[in-house]
Amino acid sequence: MAEGDIFGAEIGVPTPVSMMRQTLDGLANRPDASPRALQGRHYVDEAYFAFENQTVLQNGWHCVGRADELPNIGDYRALRLLEEPIILVRTENGIIALSNLCRHRGMPLAEGSGNTKLFVCSYHAWSYRINGTLQRAPRMENAGFDPKTCALPSFACTERFGFIYVSLSETPPDLDQDLAGLHEGLQPYDPAAYRVVHSAEEIWNTNWKSLVENFMEGYHLSVVHPITLHGYTPTELSKKGPSGPGYTSYTAHYPDHIPPRGRGAEGLSEAQKHASYLFAVFPCQVVSISPSLLVSLNLMPVSAGRVDVRWTMSVYGDDLDGETIKDRIALWSEVNREDREKLERMQSALRSRHATGGPLAGPDYEGTVRDFLNWLARQDRLYL
Repeated sequence: MAEGDIFGAEIGVPTPVSMMRQTLDGLANRPDASPRALQGRHYVDEAYFAFENQTVLQNGWHCVGRADELPNIGDYRALRLLEEPIILVRTENGIIALSNLCRHRGMPLAEGSGNTKLFVCSYHAWSYRINGTLQRAPRMENAGFDPKTCALPSFACTERFGFIYVSLSETPPDLDQDLAGLHEGLQPYDPAAYRVVHSAEEIWNTNWKSLVENFMEGYHLSVVHPITLHGYTPTELSKKGPSGPGYTSYTAHYPDHIPPRGRGAEGLSEAQKHASYLFAVFPCQVVSISPSLLVSLNLMPVSAGRVDVRWTMSVYGDDLDGETIKDRIALWSEVNREDREKLERMQSALRSRHATGGPLAGPDYEGTVRDFLNWLARQDRLYL
C-alpha cells in the first residue's frame, strides 16, 4: 500500500482512511451533552490501523514494565514494541532501551530476561556492553569498519510512578505535560513503592482501542463481572475523575459494607482506602490502583484485530499475605478473561454496516471514553 493511500493525501482525493479521520474529528466536535462512540470500521480496518501505527502509536509513550522488575545492574528483558525488537536493561545510569539487533547482520541479541555483562550475538559473536557500545567484533578486517559507529541505537526511555515508558519517536511528546495532574491523584498511593508479584502475557483478538475503552469505563462492571467485581465496585458507584492532555481516570467506589482492601501508604485518606482508582496513559496503558494492589495492562497493538497484552500485578509492602495474593491473581485473571471474551465477540461483529457508533452514557460511566476519543482526534490533527 502506498503512503498516500494510508494518509489519504494523494491529489486531494478522499480515501476511506481520510474519511474515517474526518469522522473522528466530527465526534470530537460534538456537544458534550450528546457524545457518540466510534464507528465499527475504526476498529477493524487494516489501512486505518496502518495509519495509527505510523502516527499516534509510533509517536506515543508506551509502558513496557515496572522498574522493580530490573533491580540490578545488568538485569534485562527483551520485548517487541510495534514490531521493533527492544532490550530493556539496567545500567549504572538507570534503565535504558536498546535496539535488539546486532549491527552486523541484524540478528536479535537477547531473548527473554536475565542478567548479563555483555550481549553476544549468536551468529558471529559480536559483543556489546550493556550501555550498547560495541566491545568486540571478531576477524573484522574490513577497512571501512569503525567500532564507534556500531553501537546499538537507543530509544527514548524514562520512568514515572515506578513504570518504565519507551517511545519509538525521535521527538516524543513531553510526558510530564501529557500527565499534568495525574501525579496529584497518584501521589498519596506512593505508586513507586509497589512491587511486582505476577506477570502474564496474553493475546487478545480485539482492537487496541476497544481494550482501552473497556478498561476505562465503569458502565459494564455490574453486567460483565457480576461475580468478580460487582460486589465491591458496582457500576452505580463509578465516578469520573480528572483528565489531562494524555490521560483520563475514574474512581470505582466500594459499597459502605466493604472494608478497606489493605492498609496502603500513610498518606491515603479514608475515601481512597474505600475505592480503586483507574487511569489510562494514552495510547496503550490502563491501570487500577488500590491501597494494597496495582494492576497494569500494557498493550502492544499488532494489527486491527490483535493486541498483545502484558499485565502485571504489584503489591504495596507486606499488606497482603501469600494466599491473598494468589486469590487476587486468580480474580484478575478471571476479570481479564471475562473482558477478553466480550471484546473478541464484539470485534467479530464490528464489520457490520450497522456498526455506526451509538450514543455514550453519562460522564461517570463513559466520560473516560469521550476523553480517549478527544485525545485520538487531537493526535490525528497533528498529521493533517
